[in-house]
Amino acid sequence: MNIRVYYEDTDAAGVVYHASYLRFFERARTEYFRARGLGVAQLAADGSIFPVIRMEIDFKAPARHDELLQVITKPVSMSRSTITLSQQINRTEDQQLLVSTSVVLACVNGKLKPHRIPEQVRQALSSVIPEQP
Repeated sequence: MNIRVYYEDTDAAGVVYHASYLRFFERARTEYFRARGLGVAQLAADGSIFPVIRMEIDFKAPARHDELLQVITKPVSMSRSTITLSQQINRTEDQQLLVSTSVVLACVNGKLKPHRIPEQVRQALSSVIPEQP
């Protein structure tokens, strides 16, 4: 997924503010699921919500105002109620790695209690990642 850095994403020096990367990663996760027929709004309406419960971020190099960035999302593992994803942001122009993250999503129900990942999500991701106990 490509994202253009806008002025609102930057600090006073024109460098992407660290919290902006969280929004970029969130958008890319949502689009990753959407591309596989998994609308997060519909999943939530059906009783499965996927909040972030853990995230580790490594900042390698800064992105700047008006640059085009590529966000890559790759599933790593899936258990009964969690999905672990690897994400990275590269500058499109030279493919330099700028930021990488490992993020864990939990599947919870409407009362925010742990919930088994729905079969449709398992099927959509099973060809990409093995199921873990």
